[in-house]
Amino acid sequence: MQKKDRKNSHSIKYKNADDKKKILKRLSIIEGQIRGIFGMVDEDRYCSDILIQISSAEKALRSLYNNILENHMRTCVADEIKKDNLDVIDEIINIIKRNR
Repeated sequence: MQKKDRKNSHSIKYKNADDKKKILKRLSIIEGQIRGIFGMVDEDRYCSDILIQISSAEKALRSLYNNILENHMRTCVADEIKKDNLDVIDEIINIIKRNR
């Protein structure tokens, strides 16, 4: 995935060294959930069981989304506002709108 050219092109920032490890661990768990769903579909498992697993994966992704959004707002967005770059507010509004 290529990084888009942006006026506000920050890399993800972490409060401490463990934060990145935690995010990667959560992504690994989500990846496992998706692989599990794939296997369930491949094995023609009962629809309700598959739907429960999809719901679980969605909740895990939502939680990760919220965590990264909060981190972004506390670091990158705050930095840009301190620099008097208020365009970052429009960026956040668009991100939140896309996620509804």
